Amino acid sequence: MRNALGLMLASVLAAVVIAAGGWFYYSSRADQAAPKTMAARTADPLPAPAKLAAKDDVETTAALAGKPSAPAPAPVPAPAMPVQQKQVCANPNALGVSRVVEIDTTGGPGFGFDHFKQFDFLTDKEVVLTFDDGPWPVNTPAVLKALADECTKGLFFSVGKHATYHPEILRQVLAQGHTIGAHTWSHVNLNGKKMTEQQALDEVEKGFSAVKFALGTNPAPFFRFPQLQHNPAIVTYFGTRNVAMFSTDIDSFDFRKGATPDKIISNVMTKLDKLGKGIILMHDFQKHTGEAMPALLARLKAGGYKIVQMKAKTTFQTLPEYDEALLKELKVPTSSARPIGSVVQTVSQ
Repeated sequence: MRNALGLMLASVLAAVVIAAGGWFYYSSRADQAAPKTMAARTADPLPAPAKLAAKDDVETTAALAGKPSAPAPAPVPAPAMPVQQKQVCANPNALGVSRVVEIDTTGGPGFGFDHFKQFDFLTDKEVVLTFDDGPWPVNTPAVLKALADECTKGLFFSVGKHATYHPEILRQVLAQGHTIGAHTWSHVNLNGKKMTEQQALDEVEKGFSAVKFALGTNPAPFFRFPQLQHNPAIVTYFGTRNVAMFSTDIDSFDFRKGATPDKIISNVMTKLDKLGKGIILMHDFQKHTGEAMPALLARLKAGGYKIVQMKAKTTFQTLPEYDEALLKELKVPTSSARPIGSVVQTVSQ
């Protein structure tokens, strides 16, 4: 009996030992498989250049479909000259325009071999028609009609005062697709003995502001010095304002006393036939120039000459202080600074 009881106790003790050993074994295995958890350390943010580099180094091969993002807003275009409607030429034998060149005015380049020798962009038998001192009643419209009849284009350097006197004529120049630059405020010699640097600067900037006022939009960054008197300080200044300067190759001398249409044509063609090409200086302010234009254009066409139109890559940005000063001087209401083209538009005609 005692032996049986002892055997039973031994069996129970053995079972307890085996169970305890199994528990210890599995408990230790579980501890190895699942270590204690710790709060994760926040990663240090990459500096901006590293982020860009990391992003750039990843090649995107696929993307998950999802809610499409809103499209990026379209960039706001920079102010530019109004887009001109393409004009149909009614003259099948018109002189026309052989090519249009776009000028990057960065740094203030100069054109016209009388003063500037760097940019020889015209080929043989090519000419550029330029006109100074307008706009002016009767005379400027006469020049415009002659150009329109031959479906050709010119470059006009407007005097600021004249632009404020006759803005409607200057807008007509623009509407017909011609290029418009500036020619000072009052056509004063910028190299005059009593002319200070500040006065010369005022003449230039005020002239551009006046042309902008007349047009209702920015003109081209093109400028011609009155009397071709190049003030050194202003030449340097134009380099900072990115304004192209124009001299000439062929002077018509249409401003001289005793000038007649025949003399104007002879002056132009004699020198042009000798040079073979060039920028021609004329004045739409002069009566005889308008009278000479039809015959002069006919001579150019008969001589095999071709017209090149010059346009600017960008427009001239006037300085607000000169715009405001001009409006005060002209006693113009300043309730709205919007150009006329953004206020009044023809929608049916």
